[in-house]
Amino acid sequence: MTDTISKKHRSWNMSRIRGKDTAPEKAVRSVLRKMRYKMRLNARDLPGRPDIVLPRKKVAIFVHGCFWHRHPRCKYAYTPKTRVAFWKRKFDDNVRNDRRVKRCLVRLGWRVLVIWECETMDMSRVRPKLTRGFAKPARASWHRRPSSASC
Repeated sequence: MTDTISKKHRSWNMSRIRGKDTAPEKAVRSVLRKMRYKMRLNARDLPGRPDIVLPRKKVAIFVHGCFWHRHPRCKYAYTPKTRVAFWKRKFDDNVRNDRRVKRCLVRLGWRVLVIWECETMDMSRVRPKLTRGFAKPARASWHRRPSSASC
């Protein structure tokens, strides 16, 4: 199946997809502000550049788009009908990278929370998920933590 719009228009569409300061991210940040948490955004010094970091709690939060990060059993995680092999490879790479980044952050002693885009459509689901994520005990480890460069 071929694309139904021109390459120029497709390029324009794709250029409009934001990587940070998305509406779902802003919604999660709003909830965190109401909960009186101090946060950092897009932490360049951490693997994967988490969308939101709560340094005092040592929590890294990713606000994932259901389409790009393949939210299981979500209606927004559909596969386009054109260039299916390309999209499958792209999505598999994204999911693999998400797992690698999470493993690395956990090794560094961070708790990792993922808030899905579809969950931000009902903010009453987000606050309890954040609260549960903060309540989990930090991972105990007796060995020296690796530097972020070793991940």
